Amino acid sequence: MRKLFGIRLYLGLVLAILGWVGSGCPIYAAGRLSEYLPKAEPGELVPGANRFGSLQGDPAIAPAYKDDQLLGFVYLNSDFANATGYSGKPIQLLIGISTKGVLTGLRLVEHKEPIVLVGIPEKRILEAVNRLIGTDMDPVVRGVAPAPQVDIVSGATVTVLVMGDSVVRSATKLIKSGRLGAQGNAPTGAAPQATKEIDPGKSAIRDWQSLVGDGSVRRLTISLAEVNQAFEKSGNAAAAARPEEGEPGDTFIDLYVADVAVPTIGRSLLGNDGYDRLTARLKPGQQAIVVAGSGRYSFKGAAYVRGGIFDRIELIQETNSIRFRDRDHTRLGSLEAEGAPDFPEIALFVVPAEFNFEPTEPWTLQLLVQRVVGAREKAWVTFELEYRLPDVYVKREPVAQLPAAAPAKTPDKTAASMAERRDAAPPLAGEDEPLWLKIWRGNIVKIGTTVLALGALTLIFFFQNQLVRRPQVYTWVRRAYLAFILVWLGWYANAQLSVVNVLTFANSLLTGFSWEYFLSAPLIFLLWCSIAAGLLFWGRGPFCGWLCPFGALQELLNNVAQAVKIPQYRLPWGLHERLWPLKYIIFLGLFGMSLYSTAFAEQLAEVEPFKTAIILKFAREWPFVIYALTLLSAGLFVERFFCRYMCPLGAALAIPGRIRMFEWLRRWPECGSPCQRCAIECPVQAIHPEGHINVNECIYCMHCQELYFDDHRCPHMIQVRLKREKREAMSSPSMRSGGKGPSTIITAGGKPVALPRAEAVTPPPT
Repeated sequence: MRKLFGIRLYLGLVLAILGWVGSGCPIYAAGRLSEYLPKAEPGELVPGANRFGSLQGDPAIAPAYKDDQLLGFVYLNSDFANATGYSGKPIQLLIGISTKGVLTGLRLVEHKEPIVLVGIPEKRILEAVNRLIGTDMDPVVRGVAPAPQVDIVSGATVTVLVMGDSVVRSATKLIKSGRLGAQGNAPTGAAPQATKEIDPGKSAIRDWQSLVGDGSVRRLTISLAEVNQAFEKSGNAAAAARPEEGEPGDTFIDLYVADVAVPTIGRSLLGNDGYDRLTARLKPGQQAIVVAGSGRYSFKGAAYVRGGIFDRIELIQETNSIRFRDRDHTRLGSLEAEGAPDFPEIALFVVPAEFNFEPTEPWTLQLLVQRVVGAREKAWVTFELEYRLPDVYVKREPVAQLPAAAPAKTPDKTAASMAERRDAAPPLAGEDEPLWLKIWRGNIVKIGTTVLALGALTLIFFFQNQLVRRPQVYTWVRRAYLAFILVWLGWYANAQLSVVNVLTFANSLLTGFSWEYFLSAPLIFLLWCSIAAGLLFWGRGPFCGWLCPFGALQELLNNVAQAVKIPQYRLPWGLHERLWPLKYIIFLGLFGMSLYSTAFAEQLAEVEPFKTAIILKFAREWPFVIYALTLLSAGLFVERFFCRYMCPLGAALAIPGRIRMFEWLRRWPECGSPCQRCAIECPVQAIHPEGHINVNECIYCMHCQELYFDDHRCPHMIQVRLKREKREAMSSPSMRSGGKGPSTIITAGGKPVALPRAEAVTPPPT
């Protein structure tokens, strides 16, 4: 029964480890202004204001008064414009704006962005966005001034851009609505005279030239000279000093875009089968666009591989914008239209239904061009590719003037049929190679190196007896492997696992499960799979003792400390066994907090110094650096101090590690009674005075196994050696012959002792 419970616990943790957050979320969080308004003071958002008035309109805005004088309004950015960042959830900002359209204040009230996790201070993010305060948005709305831009914060590009764009676009939308008057009431506009929709009856197949010729496919070509000129005009001297190399007329990027939810365009570019599969996936009214490009600049970039978001392109329509995520993306190998060029990059993006995209109205695909100007700094400029659906695909119908609101339009049979076929449709052309597979192909070297490292560790474990019989070889193999894990896996590949992974994965079981998201991080996937297998064979030891970069850093520093004669301290057993449960308490506290607030639990997980010491290589604020250095300093005197007493990840792995199926560590009957040598020399004090090994604390360094086979240090093996030497001495030729010369044997002390000449021995008579 106990074993069955352990297996269930192990399977549950493995599922938690192999989970990944895959659930989508709405783009907008409308109607939540009243929830966030108490988090800010009126004067903080509108200088001089001392009270808020009653909420007005939909989406709601709150007037800000100084006594009875109206000074401006406060609103929530996500009520008016897209505010979805890397996390896939809205970044909530309270924005103050004057009655004349001047931005007066900003307050970040909620976000799920991994800013803290990657070490980017929230203060730097806010400093970049706060530069928009004081901007007069009225000239921007009238088109006589460009939209203001925020400075990119390296490491948080998407987060800053989303926040800045949402501020600008939400303010633009609010001003256009005419609600910044004395009472914040919107004027009554003229009723539309006709509705526009895509004509489903037009679905003729056309060639590439005709599609490009009439604007069904729009094109943006940028030369090297144009890119260099754009960076020069941006005023960034560092970016201008690093121009693109090559002939000025060479192509930097040749970009094409089209709305393939339009029957003619879709059937021409995707083929009949591809278009039918697409429409089967789309909800009624949902759109999809194809983006194709060639040249030296990739419109995809690499951010979608790391974080699942395409940060180099943005779809903009009026005041709304969106950056596509990898779940919206399908890779295409080629376009079916006759005469279409061969593009190295072709992407099909499904526009999320929550975006409320209107295909008959103009929209823009904005291209972000980045340029590295320093070790961790980038500059950027934008280019816009405007798209307007040709009138030939649009059907207009007059709107009847009704005294009352008309009932909601019933979806036509075509849309209903599309919805019915959606679940049963075969995959699109190009879906035979999933996104995660492309990511793995792009990381062949890293993946191959990791697989070789894991294979080498497997050989070390399976042939450990042969290795530990050669102490010097074992010592240098272990140190070399730990150095590789620290430098390559940790500092270079940044594949340092964290308890945050466990908390997030466990939370994903409640919010959604997606293999594709987990597979999009190849090294993390390989490490977790190896850990899951290792738990069955050896417990938590393979990771904690061999694959953890921070653990490797601690042990290597302690090796240096011992080499320079820094004194080593061994805690009394009574104190030691009362301190090691501390890490389990930390883990359970973090796990319990994650059920209440994952974001807060992730902040508390800074108890791990992994991000500071490994991911960011100590390039962080001084409190984090001092904390990490303090733990490493403690490890100079008490080997692996953090691993022993504070590591919540080690605690999380030790729990399922109890159900390991094999016992690989050998013990003699004398171990613990009377011999205490292994217990005394264990680097992490994982051996009880009684002689048994505590697998919850064992990091599988194999030091006890080295002693196990050493016939000069292990008392049991010493006795075995002495008996063997005595037998060899007694059976030597000098002992059997009647030679005249004296014979010698080697005693336990290692000194030769001369024996008298052996007398001839006459066997007794029979």
